[in-house]
Amino acid sequence: MPDDEIAVIRNPFKSSEEYLYAMKEDLAEWLRDLYEIDIDVNNMVEALETGAVLCSHANNVTRVAGEFIQKYGMVRQVQLPTNGVTFVNSAQPATFLARDNISNFISWCRKHMDIKDVLMFETDDLVLRKNEKNFVLCLLEVARRASRFGMAAPVLIQLEQEIEEEIREELELPLEDTPPLAKPQRRTSNTQNLDEMVRLRCTCPTQFPMFKVSEGKYRVGDSSTLIFVRILRNHVMVRVGGGWDTLEHYLDKHDPCRCTSIKLPRSTVGAVFVKWKRLGATTQPRSGRPHKLTERDRRVLKYVVCNNRLSSVATLYRVPNCLW
Repeated sequence: MPDDEIAVIRNPFKSSEEYLYAMKEDLAEWLRDLYEIDIDVNNMVEALETGAVLCSHANNVTRVAGEFIQKYGMVRQVQLPTNGVTFVNSAQPATFLARDNISNFISWCRKHMDIKDVLMFETDDLVLRKNEKNFVLCLLEVARRASRFGMAAPVLIQLEQEIEEEIREELELPLEDTPPLAKPQRRTSNTQNLDEMVRLRCTCPTQFPMFKVSEGKYRVGDSSTLIFVRILRNHVMVRVGGGWDTLEHYLDKHDPCRCTSIKLPRSTVGAVFVKWKRLGATTQPRSGRPHKLTERDRRVLKYVVCNNRLSSVATLYRVPNCLW
């Protein structure tokens, strides 16, 4: 390691795989219930790699959209597919016919469901297992859009609808003028043990701040960031932007004590300590003065103190261990 770098190393977490597993598990159960096929989280890719199930699903979504149009007409706010997909049901894995099926499904997603490129996948992502994440995100987005015109939705999408409805009620926003068929699917949330499960996820000596605001809603860290948390089977899920993450993976990315392998330039660390001392050796704003420590500065200090990796620098600047 170069002399001008100091590594803060912790045991790696496997949570980056957990959130993908949780989404696959939800999708597999949803497809199994919809089509009565032999599919679960362990064989999901194998069950879909010929593209036949995907194309059949596209045709089913188109059928439901057609029923919606017959009952309510075209709705400006909702992208409604009007054409299905031609496919070969007997295609074998990794053959030209399988690739053609998958390609037809991808084209249908783009043209008829208006799925954006950032949420799309390529044929090789499924056939050669190059990028399961993109494939899973695309399926979730198709389900999300189809739920707006009455298609049965995975549990994750139902949780999204529940959170959106909660936000709408809090902000006292008017209900959208949409046909009854497109109303959010109601479900009962399991929040009985949620708070306990949330707090058990952080086992650091200095616990990452997570303040319960209301059922399923928390304020995290030193900021005013609010997150929505829900239980999905054995996973604690966090609503992040337009998608989902597991709480475990979310903490790995935001809790400084969970860093896996971070190299901090010694000059950067030293500069932050100097800045900290000049401010009066406090992480709190001084009375009547704005706080000069940036969030990045605070994270560097926390990395150092939590991991006790820079004893010489910490001693030089007399950083108390109880700082955090």
